[in-house]
Amino acid sequence: MKDLLNNRESQLPEKYGIVTGASRGIGRAIAEKMASEHVSLAICCEKSIESLNEFAAGLRRKSGITVYTYKTDVGDPASVSAMASDILSHFPRIDYLVNNAGISIVGLLTDMTNDEWNRILSVNLSSVFYTMNAFLPTMIHEKSGSILNISSMWGTSGASCEAAYSATKGGVNLLTRAMAKELAPSGITVNAIAPGCVDTDMNAIFSEEEKKDLCEEIPIGRFARPEEIAEAAWSLMNLTYVTGQILGADGGFL
Repeated sequence: MKDLLNNRESQLPEKYGIVTGASRGIGRAIAEKMASEHVSLAICCEKSIESLNEFAAGLRRKSGITVYTYKTDVGDPASVSAMASDILSHFPRIDYLVNNAGISIVGLLTDMTNDEWNRILSVNLSSVFYTMNAFLPTMIHEKSGSILNISSMWGTSGASCEAAYSATKGGVNLLTRAMAKELAPSGITVNAIAPGCVDTDMNAIFSEEEKKDLCEEIPIGRFARPEEIAEAAWSLMNLTYVTGQILGADGGFL
């Protein structure tokens, strides 16, 4: 029976995916899930390339897939273009594009500098434009593919002291919906997941007391695990008649 299952897996068409911001948190969990589904991967991060390379080596050992790693500033169009050129020299097509990379700056808007505003805008929102511009010609040529953008519940409701972050995620939501309409005739789906509180490094800024207070506001009563967001992401990426949707994954918070 095991040999039969291995035979069936080997006969499945190879799939190819890209995950930005894959060194930790939600991006890492999504990459792990895709690898478990035998998707060959190109993963990137901006700073922790050594950690990313170790992660990739583990994925290769565990799942037997091909994994390419890139040190890429997704907020810089030249950096994204260079990464895309190399990926497309290895992959014959792109089946999945996951735009996960993002940063958060917590504080009053009046304390934010112009440089900080432009940085969060470029990493969280402009990067989605850069990656789509880089990979869409290939996807449109194949008339297939799935784009998943990682948004946030704050992109719907807005968060005090995270105005810039909220604005960028609101932009991601509308870009998702607009591109879903634009790309539907080409057989490409575009969706987003809007997580709530997830147990990742980004939320390590909260004290245990603050986390406890937040959990009391979440109907499910706890933060999400990154793996739970990854499961939702994989399901959404493979729904062929669902596009232009922002899937809330916030434990009932909103």
